[in-house]
Amino acid sequence: MTYEVEQKYHLQNREAFESALRALGAVEETVEHHADTYYNHPCRDFAATNEAFRIRRVGTVPMITYKGPKLPGTVKARREMEWRLDPGDKDGNQTAELLEHLGFKPVATVKKTRRPFTVRDATEPWGAVIDEVEELGWFVEIEVMVQEQEAIEPARQKIETIAGQLGLHQPEVQSYLRMVLAEKMSK
Repeated sequence: MTYEVEQKYHLQNREAFESALRALGAVEETVEHHADTYYNHPCRDFAATNEAFRIRRVGTVPMITYKGPKLPGTVKARREMEWRLDPGDKDGNQTAELLEHLGFKPVATVKKTRRPFTVRDATEPWGAVIDEVEELGWFVEIEVMVQEQEAIEPARQKIETIAGQLGLHQPEVQSYLRMVLAEKMSK
């Protein structure tokens, strides 16, 4: 099983953050453009169960992702399953149509430009992304992927240590989806 352990932070000073990130040995990867369309289950409210189900389009590559309920703790951790839909579904539209025929309802699409960075250290690789989210602004996510549930707590501690080293002090507990929905409701 794969578990995603991550914490999102508001980004105040992008240049200072990037300098601190590079000082830790981060290597910038290719910029990505994401469009994440989230769906709700016909018989279960994913907002109530803290699950997420989406079709993510990274550029022209469609992927499907399921994120299980959040596990207790201050840094978010949850089971994650993700795979590519192409070449059988080159843009994700067939899967979207299938989901809607099965009763899944699209909730919203979150669009962002993502700048991923990877760091390989002595213990375990970790990643950071700088996200510019449409309607919301700039954020940073620090993430560690682990294979066993016993590795979640050490990964949480690692993320908190890294965040301190990078000067990140404003964690955001809401998902981009919840923030986008709240933004739309306020208009």
